[in-house]
Amino acid sequence: MKIDLFAMPAVPATLEERERLRPVGRSTERYQRMLEELRRLCIFADELGIDAFSTTEHHFHTEGNELSVNPILLMADFAARTKRILMMPMSIVMTSANPIRVAEDLAILDQLTRGRVAVAFARGYQKRWMQVLGQGGSTATGAGDAADQANRERFDEGMEILVKAWTNDCFEHDGRHFQVPHPYREGIRGWPAVHYTRKFGADGEIDADGVIRKIGVCPRPYQEPHPLISQPVTGGMTSLLACARQGWLPWIWEGDPPKFLEMCRTYRRVAAEHGFQFGLGRNAGCVRAICIGDTREEAFQLAAQTTGYSYQEYFGHFGFLELFRSPEDDPQVRPWRFKSNEDCVKRMIEKGYQICGTVDDVKRALEPLVRCYADGHLEWLSWNFFCQGTTPWPVQERQLELFATRVMPEFK
Repeated sequence: MKIDLFAMPAVPATLEERERLRPVGRSTERYQRMLEELRRLCIFADELGIDAFSTTEHHFHTEGNELSVNPILLMADFAARTKRILMMPMSIVMTSANPIRVAEDLAILDQLTRGRVAVAFARGYQKRWMQVLGQGGSTATGAGDAADQANRERFDEGMEILVKAWTNDCFEHDGRHFQVPHPYREGIRGWPAVHYTRKFGADGEIDADGVIRKIGVCPRPYQEPHPLISQPVTGGMTSLLACARQGWLPWIWEGDPPKFLEMCRTYRRVAAEHGFQFGLGRNAGCVRAICIGDTREEAFQLAAQTTGYSYQEYFGHFGFLELFRSPEDDPQVRPWRFKSNEDCVKRMIEKGYQICGTVDDVKRALEPLVRCYADGHLEWLSWNFFCQGTTPWPVQERQLELFATRVMPEFK
């Protein structure tokens, strides 16, 4: 099994400091401390044999969390300081971006690192920044059926363009939301260097009348045909099935063992129907929160302080705690939240998302998951919401070292 370490970039600060220094997200001193902590974490993960390092994309977080407005740029810095660890943005929000610019930026990172890149793409769920950066285009997911469908259409088209850009010397695209060239039917007229492009450019860029009919994106990725593509799967089956049809890797948030196993089986079956032959658990990843302690109580308290607090006070308001509902919970309460951080973590443990305890406890929790509950072998595990920024560095260092030296060897 391969291990991805996912850090949600946050300025190092206590809750009291976050309030006293608000808006702490605009503090240069704290942002510099965050950069140094992330670099230190990535370098340490590289030295310990962790396979990949991930951050996400979000904007306008004056509160000081999720300060990853450009994960590609951050990872260019991290890659220059590491030797072997894979740089894996998780995720680039395609619906608010220009897909050609995304293709270019990721190809540059892939070339700079000589192939140490994989990437996840998402549709975007935070309207605060989606409605600003996506003006005239996509709105955030969860804004209603029609808006959600439009978001998915734009995402699918953006991904189609990205793959075309990566795998063709030049290409054209006549879509609902995007045209290449623009305008598509007229082409681009008046290009002064027709003779130069016709002589040195890609075949098909210029037609017989000197009109630009296709464009070529440079550079191409270092990897052939392109870096590994993945997508988070946090709810229903739509994203899972889309991954299966394209042969992309799904990051499955589902913690319940029977449901997780069924999703892996469905992914394998649908992928095979589209020409991709994967063993059960292959080209698939699970997402879990992990806390390790000398005792179960120590690990539980760390989980309540980090995962529990984050979901109760922040992510739960976006609906992410719906993943942990049980039949006895009041269906009228939406979005779902628990009475306390501790209750939240207890349910996460019950549902299989939060792995919590001593080294031996963590091993026992991971073993059946890695074996896909005796039916296969899971390829990827993402350690989600690692406690960067929310705990002192010695706590982060110990968590990572315990996992890499005493847990990971059992499954590598």
